[in-house]
Formats: sequence, structure tokens, C-alpha cells
Amino acid sequence: MSDQVYPGKELELFAAAVRWKDYCRERLGRYIKGDVLEVGAGIGGTTAVYCDGSQASWTCLEPDPKLALELATRAAAGGFAIRPEVIAGTLEDLPAGRAFDAILYIDVLEHIEDDRDELVRAAGHLRAGGHLIVLCPAHNFLYSPFDRAIGHHRRYNRRMFRAIAPTGLDSDSMTYMDSAGMLLSLGNRILLRSGMPTASQIRLWDRAFVPVSRWLDPLLGRRLGKSVVAVWTRRS
Repeated sequence: MSDQVYPGKELELFAAAVRWKDYCRERLGRYIKGDVLEVGAGIGGTTAVYCDGSQASWTCLEPDPKLALELATRAAAGGFAIRPEVIAGTLEDLPAGRAFDAILYIDVLEHIEDDRDELVRAAGHLRAGGHLIVLCPAHNFLYSPFDRAIGHHRRYNRRMFRAIAPTGLDSDSMTYMDSAGMLLSLGNRILLRSGMPTASQIRLWDRAFVPVSRWLDPLLGRRLGKSVVAVWTRRS
């Protein structure tokens, strides 16, 4: 069992970003089938969005024991379409033979110092034809006091994703998201230098900027955005 403590205080704030979560589900939902492993599940914000009852099973890994207990309590109360198995720990706490059809890192990999080894371990739990799905904040030039406050080691771009891609997996997709929201991140980086967004800032981004990004991102070829997403598939 892990004894890690998550330093961030933003999970409840971002739980209200319903348009952003819907946009991410629209982009990634088709990969999230069968037996699913969600790494760094937190309080279940991602679980509630993606676990829609169409999956065979859902397993949540959360290294912070307090967050894992909160998530397990919520799961026991019937808070999800499928009751997830909640494990307080990391990939190292999974049996070696445990395998999944989809493994998720949604705003998680940037918190893990040795990201390359983490993805290698994840690939070892992926079935043939299964998908490894990673969504992270994009571009180190946007790294801000907020990133530092919540324990981000880095932000990513496609080149960095290609450099840490596990052997034996094929790249299925590697694109950017939220081109309009990138302006807000740039403003925070240069002007506000805020260590934590306010609830009103989250509402502004989610209600005004995310809808624009859903329209603008495909027009820009998904080559610009404040988040970057990669999907790798294990060869059959």
C-alpha cells in the first residue's frame, strides 16, 4: 500500500469543469472499453465521466490513501455506473499477470517523476489490441506556479511523448486539445502567476473557452492546445 500524499487542492474545483470533461470523453471514449484501469483516480472525477456502464470492469489505482478511501466510500455508495475496484497504491501493487483492455492516465503522468518507466510498467499490463491513453498539460513554456503547487514535474509535447513511448506499442493518435484555453494558460504564466485558479476562473474557462476549442481545434488540425493526448495500442 502506498503512503503518497497528493499535494494538490484542485480536484474539487476541476470536478465542475463539465464541458471540458465531456469534450475529453468525446475524443477518448471509443478507446475505453473492456476491462479498464485508471491510474491516479483521485476522488473519481474521471471515473464518473468515462465509466458509463459499457465497460466490463473498472479498476481505480490511487496512491494517496486518504483519496483512495474517499473514492472507495463513494463507490460503495453506488456513485458510478459500474462499481469500481479501488486499490490504494501504484502499478507496483498490481499482480504481475493482471491485464486490461484500456489503461488511463488523465492528468496524472506529469505527477510521476520517472514517466518512462511508468509507461513501461503500464504496457506490461496491457492486453493485445488494448489501448494506453495519456492526457497531460502541454508545453513547458506554460509551466506556472500552479503546476508547481500541485506537483507537476513537467508539461508535455508530442516530441516528448514519442521519446517515452513503450516498446511494442503503436501510436494510434497524438494531438493537442483546447487551443482557446491555451490563451488563459499563457495569461496565467505571464501575468497572473497564480498558484491556484479560482472557482470563477474555472467556470469562465469551462463555459466560454472550451466550447470555442471544440470548434477551433479541428480547424487548426489539432496542432495547438494547452493539453496533449496520446493513444498507443498494443500490437495484436
